[in-house]
Amino acid sequence: MIWDQPGAGLTYRFRFIAPELGQPGRGFDDVAADFEHLCNTYALPRLSTVGPKPADIIISLSSEATDFGEPSPDVTQFFEAFSLKDGLCIWEYF
Repeated sequence: MIWDQPGAGLTYRFRFIAPELGQPGRGFDDVAADFEHLCNTYALPRLSTVGPKPADIIISLSSEATDFGEPSPDVTQFFEAFSLKDGLCIWEYF
């Protein structure tokens, strides 16, 4: 998990490894529902109850570990952003 405060407020980033990502049957459409599930069942319970709430939660899936912010053109990666409303993750379409 990575958190930062540039731009529009506090952002929490949760990064997951899915080795089969990018293989047949594991494209974006195949894993799209996983993003909301991970946000609501994994990320939300890990938010602090003390201090400011994040403006955004970013969920990323990657076929292998990468260094944050470093280009990795040979690694399949998908990212989705969520805002919080009424205790739930709301998918923010880019």
